[in-house]
Amino acid sequence: MSTPADHGSPRPFSFDEIAAAMLDEEGVVQQWSEAAAELLGRSATEVCGRPVEELLTEAPGKPCWSTLTEAGMPAAGRASLRHRCGMTVEVAFRALPMGASSFLILAAPGRCVTDWEQGTALLRALFAQDQMALSLYDADLTLVRTNITPEMFCRPASQAGSQPAEAMSPESAEAALRSVLDTGVPLVGREQQLNSPHDPGRQWSVSLSALRVEDTQGHPAGVAEICTDDTAGQRARSDLELLSRASARIGASLDIQHTTQEILDVLVPALGDVAWVDLAEAVLEGDEPSKIFGGGELYLRRAAVKSAAGDWPAALIQPGEAIPRYPDMPNLRRWQHGKTIIATSEALSSALGDPRTAAQFVPEHGHTLIGAPMWARGLVLGGVSVWRTEQPEPFDQHDMDLLAKIASRAALSVDNARRYTREHRAAITLQQQLLPRATTETTAVQSVGFYRPAGGGAEISGDWFDVLPLPSLRTAVVVGDVIGHGLQASATMGRLRTAVQTLADLELEPGELLTRLDDLVIKLAAESDPARRDTVGATCLYAVYDPVTSRCTLASAGGPPPIVIRPDGTAAPAALDPGPPLGVGGLPFETSTLTLEPDSVLALYSDGLLHHGRRDPDQLAARLAELADRPMADIGRTLLTDAPDWPTRDDAVLLLARTRPLPPDAMAEWTFPAETVAVATAREAAAGQLAAWRLEELAFTTELAVSELVTNAVRYASGPIGLRLLRNAAVLVCEVSDSSNTQPRLRRARTTDEGGRGLFLVAQLTSRWGCRYSHHSGKTIWAEQVLPAPTPVSR
Repeated sequence: MSTPADHGSPRPFSFDEIAAAMLDEEGVVQQWSEAAAELLGRSATEVCGRPVEELLTEAPGKPCWSTLTEAGMPAAGRASLRHRCGMTVEVAFRALPMGASSFLILAAPGRCVTDWEQGTALLRALFAQDQMALSLYDADLTLVRTNITPEMFCRPASQAGSQPAEAMSPESAEAALRSVLDTGVPLVGREQQLNSPHDPGRQWSVSLSALRVEDTQGHPAGVAEICTDDTAGQRARSDLELLSRASARIGASLDIQHTTQEILDVLVPALGDVAWVDLAEAVLEGDEPSKIFGGGELYLRRAAVKSAAGDWPAALIQPGEAIPRYPDMPNLRRWQHGKTIIATSEALSSALGDPRTAAQFVPEHGHTLIGAPMWARGLVLGGVSVWRTEQPEPFDQHDMDLLAKIASRAALSVDNARRYTREHRAAITLQQQLLPRATTETTAVQSVGFYRPAGGGAEISGDWFDVLPLPSLRTAVVVGDVIGHGLQASATMGRLRTAVQTLADLELEPGELLTRLDDLVIKLAAESDPARRDTVGATCLYAVYDPVTSRCTLASAGGPPPIVIRPDGTAAPAALDPGPPLGVGGLPFETSTLTLEPDSVLALYSDGLLHHGRRDPDQLAARLAELADRPMADIGRTLLTDAPDWPTRDDAVLLLARTRPLPPDAMAEWTFPAETVAVATAREAAAGQLAAWRLEELAFTTELAVSELVTNAVRYASGPIGLRLLRNAAVLVCEVSDSSNTQPRLRRARTTDEGGRGLFLVAQLTSRWGCRYSHHSGKTIWAEQVLPAPTPVSR
């Protein structure tokens, strides 16, 4: 026996659910169906012959039989019946007169009837609307009913008996419907593309959903399919995705060429099949473009190209080529005023006139073009042009608006790259003017310098190197690194380099020179913006090589230790006690002295070279040892290019200096007591050496200089007195050393003065002179004379 709960849930329509009873005019049950017996749990024997009113509940407000029949038997209605177990069963009934004295009562559970009514209303509403395509298929996926009309998707009206591919669903969706029928798992929101059979260029994007239909026994009876037009939504989502990709990719680089290529990588093939970017020639150089209106010479150049097919067509303008003269036309003027344009291939070819010119602008199979200017600050930097060749749909206003948005964003990125190019060019020019020649050669050293800016050339900063010829045939080598990047760092580097050159002319010891340079950096920090004071600083390594003694005296302010490459090919970092970086102040800089073998190579570098190769000084020394047998130019180039992770975030400077000792026959030295007789003896010794060197024509000047300098040493200092002559191919150096620390002064003697003309005469007769102090005590006064040019040998 069924319980009322069995009849409480909605079930598919079935005649088995309908209970029937025959009543006489008094409401006595004459006949009782099996469905009625199942509905109330009462057999025909129990019910027949009894008033039907006994089956009605007495719930307040519920009509009893007498009430129902007072005004005559109603044609239909709802009633509450009493189940055998005492539960109430709500039914909907229909009364059918069967002659003059009996009625046929048909009843079904109320919830089932409600479900049937709502289902019928819903189905009627679905088939009546024209916004969703509804199709019902039987178990063989044969179309039973549909509301699809030709107006919905420009397709023929579907006929009953059609298969899914013949009706609305493409062949790719038929397998999905079959899966729904077999598994019962609904299909929800599947994206599907539909093409119009009458218009090949017309396409819809539909959202396909399907569910299985079952019979009263729960067996699969078919599939209900619903398709909604999602073309507008799909296009909006594609536009948002394209704009998002454009925002993420365009402008990631400050290189103009890379930026323009990023624009095309976003547009092809998402928007079109063939595209290019043209930029004003001035923009490529970092300058602002000129305002040009109308046809003629546009001063544009093809900056980047992209084709969905792969190779760029040879007939079109190639990357880097100038855009030929363009005829005046309305679309061109609209473009020059910042408006996006659209044109067909026929219209553009007709406007260009010359077929050869048209072939340069219209790709093969191209049917429509959209072009958007890159407009920034009232100037047209260039433009983006997109063609459709393989995609059948022509461009429309929606595509124009989309390209205009992307071009607007791209213009800002291109303008930023342009301004960076201008600043970068200015920084490069400044730094090239500030840095010395890469290759220098002096009596003491032969040097080669290398500079690699950060970012593979994209950034400029304050790393520098220098080779400074000093008196007495000595040479100073310098490597420095200013904190930061850009013009500010380059300007600071220029000031420090000038300061080093000035201090080097004072012939200071390396430690003393760095101390004074440290004071200058502290002063520069004090003069800078308070927000930038902590970023003003530098490192520096300063070394002086004396070819007479083969000694190198050096000091470091935070820089890495130099590396000595010995003549046998071994290499090791020099033993050096580095001081703090410049700008810290208050701490000394220790001076170290190295004795270098002839033909040794001294490698000075900034820490960017260590970062570049991810090395420490010992590893760099090992790499230099591997390259020791190569020319210095090859060594430097290899070190700056052999690491795979370049570009780095820091500049790299490398200075290689091969030392040259002065030949023994190019110098002579004597020591004299601090006595008057030493003047004549020193003069005779100098004259004899000049004769040995065949420099007799310099004898008068040299003897006079020796006489005056030795006389001053005898008069104002204590012994011993040293005299040294040095020469190379260009100059003759005369040095007089004594134990006094008194600074010599050049003064002009009056007519009545008996002395005071010594240094004045030396200064007048020699090319330059100076004084330097030894590390412990005493000083050396030196004077240089330019050697006469060798006389050409006549033939």
